Amino acid sequence: MIRQYELVERVKAYDPGADEEALNRAYVFAMKAHGAQTRASGDPYFSHPLEVAGILTNYRLDDASIITALLHDTLEDTEATSEDIAHLFGHDVAELVDGVTKLSQLELQSDATKQAENFRKLVLAMSRDIRVLLVKLADRLHNMRTLYHIARDDKRKRIARETMDIYAPLAARIGMHEIKDELEDLSFAELNADARDSVVNRLAFLRRRGGDLIGRVLDELRTVLAEAGVEADVSGREKLPYSIWRKMQRDDVGFEQLSDIMAFRVIVEDVGDCYAALGALHAAYPVVPGRFKDYISTPKPNGYRSLHTGVLGPDSQRIEMQIRTRDMHAVAERGVAAHWEYKQGPVAGRDGKQYRWLTELLDILDSAAGPDDFLEHTKLEMFQDQVFCFTPKGDVIALPRGATPIDFAYAVHSEVGDHTVGAKVNGRMGPLRTVLRNGDQVEILTSKNQSPSPEWEHIAVTGKARSRVRRFVRGERRQQYVSLGRQIVDKEFRREGVEVTEKALAAVRDRFRAGSTDELYARVGEGRVTGREVYAAVYPESRVKDRLGKVVKLATARRRGRRSEHAVPIRGLIPGMAVHFAKCCYPLPGDRIVGIVTTGKGVTIHTIDCDTLESFADTPERWLDVAWDTEVGEENQISRFKVVLLNEPGSLSNLATVISKNGANISNLKITHRNVDFFDMLVDVEVRDRRHFANLLAALRATPAINSVERARG
Repeated sequence: MIRQYELVERVKAYDPGADEEALNRAYVFAMKAHGAQTRASGDPYFSHPLEVAGILTNYRLDDASIITALLHDTLEDTEATSEDIAHLFGHDVAELVDGVTKLSQLELQSDATKQAENFRKLVLAMSRDIRVLLVKLADRLHNMRTLYHIARDDKRKRIARETMDIYAPLAARIGMHEIKDELEDLSFAELNADARDSVVNRLAFLRRRGGDLIGRVLDELRTVLAEAGVEADVSGREKLPYSIWRKMQRDDVGFEQLSDIMAFRVIVEDVGDCYAALGALHAAYPVVPGRFKDYISTPKPNGYRSLHTGVLGPDSQRIEMQIRTRDMHAVAERGVAAHWEYKQGPVAGRDGKQYRWLTELLDILDSAAGPDDFLEHTKLEMFQDQVFCFTPKGDVIALPRGATPIDFAYAVHSEVGDHTVGAKVNGRMGPLRTVLRNGDQVEILTSKNQSPSPEWEHIAVTGKARSRVRRFVRGERRQQYVSLGRQIVDKEFRREGVEVTEKALAAVRDRFRAGSTDELYARVGEGRVTGREVYAAVYPESRVKDRLGKVVKLATARRRGRRSEHAVPIRGLIPGMAVHFAKCCYPLPGDRIVGIVTTGKGVTIHTIDCDTLESFADTPERWLDVAWDTEVGEENQISRFKVVLLNEPGSLSNLATVISKNGANISNLKITHRNVDFFDMLVDVEVRDRRHFANLLAALRATPAINSVERARG
């Protein structure tokens, strides 16, 4: 264990103004508080907070952080109170200790929901003071170093998985790559020991076969730089086993196919020397295409700056190199701890850009439906490699690889994302699903009348964009359910000749586990409760109860009039929310229709002659009398043709021309069968209503290139 005077000397060595008396007091307080407690290894428990404090001294953290490390388990595992700590060490330390303690308490729970809640609490705590995260990372690092002492295999794996999923990415986000690398490798050893052992054995074999290869490469690199007049410190190392294994998995290659398992670092005095060293190395060795990245002109969000390049170096070895100044190296190794910026809070650094990801996590937290939703989206936010795009004003926006203009818009501002209607990529209009590349300039076009589309959730890749879209869809879908449910209940009551009242519904809503009338309407709209059940609850003596289980023959339903006065109009209900149009019959305005209520999904609209209705004939409670509203007609609907087309030049062009000239639009086309003479295909078209569809059908039948055409069913 580190002795008391050794810990104080470590802190005083880099921070002469540190409060020596407080450090000594914290050491003694923690040692006495933990007393005879022991760890799974049998060591005194006090050795753990002491090692955590020692880890933080390597990153030159302030005395408050070191004291917090010493005390971080006292509230949870001893009789010490927050008031005791505040009295002895001040409110600043007490709040830090309290923040770390709350996280540790939640970690004792093993299920996924508690893990998600733990992460939510961590984000909130570190948004107030980034030092909470620094102490937590050091705490987790020491726990991982001693993980093998835990007897239960499932507990070790749970801790390792949580470390890999949450704490290693967080360490990377604040630039603490040493901690990130060690956390990943320790987790890898627990989660996939066989794979790690295989990589380690391969590395040992290459080391024996190649001799002192790294030493030979270092000597030649130093000679090349010296001849170019660049003074530099050059160091090299093998990549870590997890880094090598991840590259093998990502690129789907075997170990033998990897040639860049060595990484070299060139440390120079200033930025000019960085580019001079780069020029010297590129002049001396062939460059590996696609491996150059300039993080000096375009820093990473966590403040990381460096030049990365890959070359075929000495002995034709493919090597990776990082070129940076000493200050850049300090930031790269110690991240946020290199700046002391945590003293001013998480967004009060030089420009706050390295903390932008943290504010975005808070945005996701605000939009998420619950802890699990939050954890899902923030994992998306942290795990992926990045591309750097530019606004028209030249501001840099960092996004995950695979991001689209939707992600870019939400990264600029949530309101910009919500009102996006289009995007220009490098000055040209492009679809919102366009995958952005490094260096793209993106201009987002907005409209006050635009709102997020449910389809955006499948286009976006960032956690922030997907959580905002999901939040809007969730809220909009609920409003649609409420609106639909209100219409269903109102029509059911009118069918029985009475008016529905708020008072009547308030009296029975508890029976349906609804906290408010709107919630009751929403449950009806979702299909969890029927309008008849609500009426029967309000008027228990009515005959409607007798009809709840009555089977209506399908043939009888099809013979009924075209529209009942009690039919629910589907005006103003957005397709894909509470109302869905069946893909088996593609109903159009003007068709006779019926609604089938599906629990949790709302209503699916079918044509009255749809064959699918046969499967619902014995569940009349799911049938809903619906009708097209007379005001509907602004939006086109999709319907489908089955077409047999002559297999000759120009046939497809003729088909498209006829559809276009008749004011329709092809939304999808699929060839289902092909032979020498004919194509069988399905054509989805956007039309206004049934009459528009019938006119188009007649025009297609009159086209010589079309052998036959009919409305698709099923």
